[in-house]
Amino acid sequence: MTSLRLILGDQLSHSMSSLEDISRSDVILMCEVMEEATYVRHHPKKIAFLFSAMRHFAEELKTLGYTVRYIRLDHPENTGSFMGEVKRAINATGANSIVVTEPGEYRLLKIFETWGTTFGVHIDIRPDTRFLCRIEEFKAWAHNRRQLRMEYFYRDMRKKHNILIEKDGSPTGKQWNFDKDNRKSPPRDLASPIRIRHTKDTITKDILHLVKDRFSNHFGKLEPFHFAITRDQALIELEHFITHILPHFGDYQDCM
Repeated sequence: MTSLRLILGDQLSHSMSSLEDISRSDVILMCEVMEEATYVRHHPKKIAFLFSAMRHFAEELKTLGYTVRYIRLDHPENTGSFMGEVKRAINATGANSIVVTEPGEYRLLKIFETWGTTFGVHIDIRPDTRFLCRIEEFKAWAHNRRQLRMEYFYRDMRKKHNILIEKDGSPTGKQWNFDKDNRKSPPRDLASPIRIRHTKDTITKDILHLVKDRFSNHFGKLEPFHFAITRDQALIELEHFITHILPHFGDYQDCM
């Protein structure tokens, strides 16, 4: 019994629900597909960021002993779509089920829901446990409300999960948000904070060449490219943001 575990470009976490109860006989599928990169013309930096992060995460999974079927954009047999690559993977592995965490895009969810019939296998679409609120819970919250205002939902989530809430139920700081404090007029000499520049390894350099070759007709410039690609780099970014940027965030957050 082999399950095909599909991991999307914005699901690069070892704690994804699609990886729960995975066995060594299962195959993790990750693929760079032209359809997803071009259904709207994404900025080349975004494409490079996602593809590089995907390749790095795939290497992590392989190091941990998992079987990973990774399809690169320039692979000669790449069909260019999730449908095509899932079909090829099922034929190659003999998988009798597909496991995937529900995607963030409704468009993709509707496609995934057809796979059971299309491929004749069991499809298990699992909730994305990275969110504090399930879609069903939000639907229940929104039912019969005359106004869907983010502020009200935000307050209820704060209360439910006891985030910055005092013992008497009041918000920490005596008010629910401090947005008005982040609406300062920028001074003439305000400069953008200096950001970290991460060294590009071979994987990222290869991706930059690929994106430059395949997506030069997309809006925006690919270079310079210094983004955090791995979890370790992201943690460095987080520490830098908290220490050097967050204290003055309100000075430039809304200045544009």
